[in-house]
Amino acid sequence: MSGIKKLAGQTAIYGLSTVLGRFLNVFITFWLTHIYGAEIFGVFTLAYAYVTFLNVIFTYGFETAYFRFIQRPEYKDDVFNTSMLSVILTTIVFTGAMLYYTPQIADLWKIPENSEYVTWFAWIIGMDTLAAIPFARLRQQGKSLKYAAIKLLNIFIYVGITYFFISLAPDILAKHPDSFLLVLYDPGIQIGYAFIANLVASAVTLLLLYREILSVQLKFNYRLWKEMMLYSWPLLIVGLGGMINEVLNRILLDYRLPYSFSENKRAVGIFNANFKVAALVNIFIQVFRTGAEPFFFNEAGKDNARQTYARVMKFFVMISCIIFLVVALFGDTIWGIYFVGTKNHPEYAEGLGVIPVIALSYVFLGIYYNLTVWYKLTDKTIYGAYITLTGAVITILLNYYLIPVIGYWGSAWATLACYGFMMVISYWQGQKHYPIPYALKKLTAYIVIAIIVFMVYYFAGTLTRNHWVLIPFAILLTASYCFFLSKVEHREFSRLPFIGKFFKPGVKPVPVHNQASDNMKA
Repeated sequence: MSGIKKLAGQTAIYGLSTVLGRFLNVFITFWLTHIYGAEIFGVFTLAYAYVTFLNVIFTYGFETAYFRFIQRPEYKDDVFNTSMLSVILTTIVFTGAMLYYTPQIADLWKIPENSEYVTWFAWIIGMDTLAAIPFARLRQQGKSLKYAAIKLLNIFIYVGITYFFISLAPDILAKHPDSFLLVLYDPGIQIGYAFIANLVASAVTLLLLYREILSVQLKFNYRLWKEMMLYSWPLLIVGLGGMINEVLNRILLDYRLPYSFSENKRAVGIFNANFKVAALVNIFIQVFRTGAEPFFFNEAGKDNARQTYARVMKFFVMISCIIFLVVALFGDTIWGIYFVGTKNHPEYAEGLGVIPVIALSYVFLGIYYNLTVWYKLTDKTIYGAYITLTGAVITILLNYYLIPVIGYWGSAWATLACYGFMMVISYWQGQKHYPIPYALKKLTAYIVIAIIVFMVYYFAGTLTRNHWVLIPFAILLTASYCFFLSKVEHREFSRLPFIGKFFKPGVKPVPVHNQASDNMKA
């Protein structure tokens, strides 16, 4: 249990920054849907979709490579210096290229009248990339409080500046036209202030990491760098494939929908607003990954490592299914009414139906991330590239052919098919190369039962649209599922820190010397 406790502790600290930060980020996105209609929001969506790809290219998998090679005694003193020097050089080249080719990139993004967006994002991506390895070092050294504090400050700055210029500044200037804010505020920028806020937040973050950055020494280990590149280049492919699976659907919607410029942007905005609701499942996944990646590597050399990974997976699936139900069962009521801007802009309500499909997709994605431990620990990252690229092909083909026929519903079903495939194929290959005793039948049952619970709710929704009936019914179904898990996993919950005291074990406590065998059975 010590490994699980350690992971839980790390995840809790990292989760404070990640959960709060991502929730604020998601809710500022929801807030933008209340301010702007789907067309303008679609422009915002597409800008960040393109930027996501560039983020992967700029870092080229060196964060994960850092965690891997810092474990090797012969390289321990050189990993940080070599990683940082490599990233600094490539960041200068990539950022310079973006600034030089700004007009061409703006045409590619279909925003030639807003080419300044490209310039802003060139600096944002560059600064975020320079911060990546210092953040990885903080995680590896266990400096979780500093990591969390800087991450939180970043999001607070972003949210604060965005809210001030988009919401408060117009009212202030309307009442006080001679205000000094005239120097800083231009009504024509509109949603572009969200990008400016991101730029300021990234700059402050980089300044706060000055100790880590200035600690870099001009010592470049070329042999280490070659090994890191050999390890990380498949991760670059994995990252690009992952971004194809994650955000390419928005870009393809813009290109493949057979409507006008504004109507295509409107559809992208509707899809992304509801996609963000389903992405609440992904917040938990990202929190888990932040704590789990260094944890998995640190546990690798222990005798019971595989049993620990299996137990981590079981807890992950249970929590993911609960979050799936919270998102899916309340998608067309609480989330759709009070978070997405359907009151001010009713067009967003058209896409509420995709929320459960995307939410389930993220459950599959989270399981896949857990399963990837096998190729990271065996240095067979090329398999991750194969799996992700195959998933990317599925994403591209299904989006390409389905979008002109069923619109953004095609993107939703393509996402589910892609992540489902990646989950299954990763499990199959992982059991060949690095067998882990996952409780397959039990985990499958938990997912299937969660889907059945949602279908019961869906059937109830065809009988009545009264929210005073649907919301209590959704609460009842979610509570019932949690009660079911607590009964089936009563013994497991009783052994957890903090919440274990609420579960009185129905059998005698397991002796310490039997822990490993009990883990194997689990």
